Amino acid sequence: MIIKDAKFLMSNTKVEACPAPNKPEYAFIGRSNVGKSSLINMLTEQKSLAKTSGQPGKTQLINHFLINNEWYLVDLPGYGYAKVSKSSREEWRRMINFYLQKRENLTCVFVLIDSRHEPLQVDLDFIDHLGTMGVPFVIVFTKVDKQSALKTDSTIAAYKRKLAETWDELPQMFRTSSEKSTGRDEVLGFIEQVNAQMQNQQ
Repeated sequence: MIIKDAKFLMSNTKVEACPAPNKPEYAFIGRSNVGKSSLINMLTEQKSLAKTSGQPGKTQLINHFLINNEWYLVDLPGYGYAKVSKSSREEWRRMINFYLQKRENLTCVFVLIDSRHEPLQVDLDFIDHLGTMGVPFVIVFTKVDKQSALKTDSTIAAYKRKLAETWDELPQMFRTSSEKSTGRDEVLGFIEQVNAQMQNQQ
């Protein structure tokens, strides 16, 4: 897929205020500081489309971007640690849950996981939560350039073992590096393939 046009549309906290659900929608979410904004900028080849920050919890709204006038990319608030109040974290949790349950054109959720860490319960819990709600998802391992391929292999294998304890079928997984554009063609190719399948079903 060639990204010819990527533009920010809107930020909000309410699903009913999101753009009309007339295009496939792909949401990106992960633990705070997982490199989500950098990944979005890498995929779209725009350095500042999504705002990056060294401060966890910077994304606090549902952010919609329109890609090639064909599909929506959504930047969701991170889960897990963030230097905000407990009430704010609970508000984010409710907002994200409502979005995941009610957004009718949500096609797939990209769950971002830092490839440098062994399986974390907060990531496993969120993945199980998606399964309980019946939301389609894939896993994106970020920051693979920060370590050896062997270490990344070990992390992915550990996640597969943990997920196999409760999942009959494992989700598709991608390896990415925002700095080196690793995985860009694979992720965009997946989106292109899903969009084509949806068009054929219409």
